[in-house]
Amino acid sequence: MERFRKSYSLIVLCILIGCCFFSYSNKTYADTEIAKHDQKIEIKSSLESLRDLDYQTWQIIVYPSSKDSKKLTLRIVGYPGSLRIDHPKNLIVNAGRKTWNLKDITNKTKINVKILNESVAEFDLSPLISELDKNRPLRLRLPGLINELPIPPYLVSEWRSLDQ
Repeated sequence: MERFRKSYSLIVLCILIGCCFFSYSNKTYADTEIAKHDQKIEIKSSLESLRDLDYQTWQIIVYPSSKDSKKLTLRIVGYPGSLRIDHPKNLIVNAGRKTWNLKDITNKTKINVKILNESVAEFDLSPLISELDKNRPLRLRLPGLINELPIPPYLVSEWRSLDQ
């Protein structure tokens, strides 16, 4: 009977450890989502929360501007109430020696600007994605708000896959 209890306890312990390990394993990767809207159109997007070098958390969302378009939009969301983004403000992206200035399209999007709060900015990501040939780390800067936000290569790879 004692041997049965020990083996039963060991099996239960292994199952609990396995459940804990696998339940948190998806938190280390970007979250690619496919959303269905009222028109039954699927939109594949990328969602990730990252911290800049000042330890501020930002939510990074990349999605196609429409189902038929290859144009990608990068949405940066800060913590509501803690900051205000004045538009237009270009996003500066560095990858090694290469630098891009992404245009602020927050006021030009089809979504009603009133829906987006003051801590949201949207940028046209297509020029950057079309020029990248490798999944290299990027550094984002938004003057006055983000000093440096590192973007890891796995996230760049995911963004590039949305373009295809």
